[in-house]
Amino acid sequence: MVSTKALVKVVDSSALGAIAFNEPAAGKVANELENAQLVVLTLLYYEMASVCHMKLMLYPEQREAIRAAFADLPKLRIERFDVDDRELVDIAERLQVTAYDAAYLWLAEFLSAELVTLDDQLAKAAKRSPGRDRPPRRRT
Repeated sequence: MVSTKALVKVVDSSALGAIAFNEPAAGKVANELENAQLVVLTLLYYEMASVCHMKLMLYPEQREAIRAAFADLPKLRIERFDVDDRELVDIAERLQVTAYDAAYLWLAEFLSAELVTLDDQLAKAAKRSPGRDRPPRRRT
């Protein structure tokens, strides 16, 4: 359950991937997430599997390190949520983003949380996005 005491931040795969795979932006993202309660879409773990797969294809010589980083993801203290998928098309259409990005926006809006992303288009859409009034369905 999302705490009202900790600062809540929604994290997308670009930001979490930077940390998990020690990319150049890892330090910047880690600073943004310090002392925050992290919240992600359930979908994020599928996206992270895709990032891992891409890195394995691009950097086969780093296979062990990439697989180890991916294996460590469940150790992070992150709360997962499902969103109201019925609203994603409306958000995507209104803000001209993908349905995947609309899901991150929906969650951040509902939780009144900052969206931490390295995706410039998604960050700009987050600034244009109004708040939501429907609760997410927490994954059990």
